[in-house]
Amino acid sequence: MQRKSLAPMPCPVAQSLERVGEWWSILIMRDALRGISRFDAFQKSLGIAPNMLTRRLNALVEDGLLERRPYQERPPRHEYLLTPCGRDFAPVVLALLDWGNRHFAPADSRVVIRNSETGEIAEPLMIDRLSGRPLTDPVFVRTRATQEGPDGSPPPRET
Repeated sequence: MQRKSLAPMPCPVAQSLERVGEWWSILIMRDALRGISRFDAFQKSLGIAPNMLTRRLNALVEDGLLERRPYQERPPRHEYLLTPCGRDFAPVVLALLDWGNRHFAPADSRVVIRNSETGEIAEPLMIDRLSGRPLTDPVFVRTRATQEGPDGSPPPRET
């Protein structure tokens, strides 16, 4: 069964899923964020078929999340490095990790994030950079960027 393209949908969630909505893509990005960059290492970590890994890596390169860079000429071999767009995916992986830990992972399978300086366990939380408030706070509502603010002011301009 052919997967439906979400490209025509203007929703940012749909546009994001168009690029990373397949589970292999998210797991490849998880591994890339952990420092894996070579085909064989991705394959070993994921247990993914080579043809599927090739397709997913090519799609992530095409969508600008990874950059393909040669590291060996004979035979030709490439590594896959995160682009700035790919590095920006880290909070998404951390949010999935936190959600999965809280709702699905058995206690002995949870993955924690530790502060490398103090050893303390971190608890992921998405906050508004300006107010410092959690984005789950009821004061935050989702609106289109083109809509007016609550006081009738125009939407903020993107710079």
